[in-house]
Amino acid sequence: QVQLVESGGGLVQAGASLRLSCAASGRTSSIFHMGWFRQAPGKEREFVAAIRWSAGTTYYADSVKGRFTISRDNAKNTMYLQMISLKAEDTAVYYCAARTTFRLTPSRDYREYDYWGQGTQVTVSS
Repeated sequence: QVQLVESGGGLVQAGASLRLSCAASGRTSSIFHMGWFRQAPGKEREFVAAIRWSAGTTYYADSVKGRFTISRDNAKNTMYLQMISLKAEDTAVYYCAARTTFRLTPSRDYREYDYWGQGTQVTVSS
């Protein structure tokens, strides 16, 4: 079992920055990949970014490339999402997820992740 806890969401104005954190506990040695997803009201959960836990290779949705940066601190078992130049369309609940079964590269499909955090709200006012 892996437990994930997100933090760092909030209400900001367009153009501002936020950093989300996701602390993992439990069987963290079993994690292959971790990712950030988001879900706006009435919309499907969508891929934001992912990272190969050991190698640190990163992947991004086109909509956030150049504005968001995913990173991890293996010693702290924590993943981060640094968000800059936030837009109103970034407003959503942000979830972190972990995959504990082997896959060469992180999936962009939320259904392929095994564990989820509770989510943190990010609201960007225009």
